[in-house]
Amino acid sequence: MIDWDFALTTAARMTRPGPEIGGSEADEVVAELREGAARSEGPVREFTGLSAESATAPVLVVDRSGWVEANVSSFEVVMRPMLEKVQASAQAKGQAPGRFARTVGARVTGAEVGAALAFMSTKVLGQFDPFYSLPARDGGLPVGGRLLLVAPNVVHVERELDVDAHDFRLWVCLHEETHRVQFTAVPWMRAHVQGLVDALIDATDTDPDGVSRSLGEASKAAGRLVRGERVSLMDVLQNDRQRELIAQVTGVMSLLEGHADVVMDGVGPSVIPSVRQIRRRFDKRRQGGGILDRLVRQVLGLDAKIRQYRDGAAFVRSVEKSIGREGFDAVWASPDNLPSAEEIEQPDRWVARVHG
Repeated sequence: MIDWDFALTTAARMTRPGPEIGGSEADEVVAELREGAARSEGPVREFTGLSAESATAPVLVVDRSGWVEANVSSFEVVMRPMLEKVQASAQAKGQAPGRFARTVGARVTGAEVGAALAFMSTKVLGQFDPFYSLPARDGGLPVGGRLLLVAPNVVHVERELDVDAHDFRLWVCLHEETHRVQFTAVPWMRAHVQGLVDALIDATDTDPDGVSRSLGEASKAAGRLVRGERVSLMDVLQNDRQRELIAQVTGVMSLLEGHADVVMDGVGPSVIPSVRQIRRRFDKRRQGGGILDRLVRQVLGLDAKIRQYRDGAAFVRSVEKSIGREGFDAVWASPDNLPSAEEIEQPDRWVARVHG
């Protein structure tokens, strides 16, 4: 149903080139990002109390095409069960398309995926991919996830913000290293997030008639979007069960993103002299962008991502102010202690539920 090779080809054709960087400068950036990720381990461990060995998740410095390739690989693994479910449902109803129609449809959806990834490949500074895994080798630890740092985007943003390049690179590494630690030091986190994704797939309406109705609603939403109304097509394509699960995912991701922001700002002053200037200019940039950029971000649900940073950080700071960091650390004890989307907005409710 999705031609993943065509998605890669489309993304490669549509992805804008990064900033001009000479060969020696590129080597320096890659080396500094790798060193920054390693250098961040100690401060993040000391600040959070969470400890994770480097070998449990590799750090990869990639370009935009490398980021796209990594995400296509992960998407293919994550979405395979859902696509197989949709196809089986169509075959059971005798509505499976012919070979030619399948080929055309797979290329169309592949092009859509590629176009979305091409847009996002210019925005992402770093990402922890929890769905990547490799078995243990030579008696070592199994690899669970991988940390991706997108070198050309880091250079682009540091130039755009006109901040100290070395400070900014370490600042980005602190944030992304925190994500690596969250997923590798908390033993159940990866399995919990994977479980939520599996539940979302299981809740997907695979009946062809239901899919058609969802697409019809999406078309109406697109019309509202053109008229200037605030609407996300991603929200329209969800059923009631999915909305319930999305609320759980929102709570988890808001916590993780906000916690990483708090860590990078907490650790920053001790190792990054210009951290306050970076934070001020970076927050202003998060809200910027042209009309088309904001429209695409809204359609893809990226505006919600920005809110996760803000709301999650506010949750962490509020809880720590109320009951201290040890009280906040109860979030890592079990999945039951994770905040819901409502508790992210009302931290006192989380404190009352978890700490009585």
